[in-house]
Amino acid sequence: MEGKRVNESSVVTSLLINPQDANLSGFVHGGVIMYMIDNTAGAVALRHARCNVVTASIDRLEFHDPVMIGDLVTLQASVNYVGRTSLEVGVRVEAENLVSGKRRHTSSAYLTFVAIDAEGNPMALPPLIQETPEDLRRYREAGERRKNRMAEKRKEKQGQDLATKVESDSIPPVEQGGRLA
Repeated sequence: MEGKRVNESSVVTSLLINPQDANLSGFVHGGVIMYMIDNTAGAVALRHARCNVVTASIDRLEFHDPVMIGDLVTLQASVNYVGRTSLEVGVRVEAENLVSGKRRHTSSAYLTFVAIDAEGNPMALPPLIQETPEDLRRYREAGERRKNRMAEKRKEKQGQDLATKVESDSIPPVEQGGRLA
């Protein structure tokens, strides 16, 4: 399978924020920003994979500065890392006050997507070609995040397995036909 360069799947989207996206104080709802992030990141993942992709996780989403009604929101997204069937997309969100021209970094997120076939089974992805020092740095950092996610997932699974065992050990025997089973 032929690899793809980071810039082949990168996406930049912009949207003018309207009143229906905000609360009574004029601040945009976090969920609106989350939707925009997932939508933009999904386009990047789809562009890289050229097949169906599903959001597997949002690793981190930080809100640094509020977005207001009338701001022009710009999302820059690109692939940071590609594994066998999953990939990480990084998204940077900026808001611009169109009157003053002031731009500010409002949020960032890392999302993991899994490529799936028509039956919903994971499928192989084209590898990622890093060309710049920035591409390499982001690839290394994404690899570390992936390692941490996998360790956290294993830890969570062990906790669930332990909870299931404790729960099943504490369930009293079931009475059948007047006798304990």
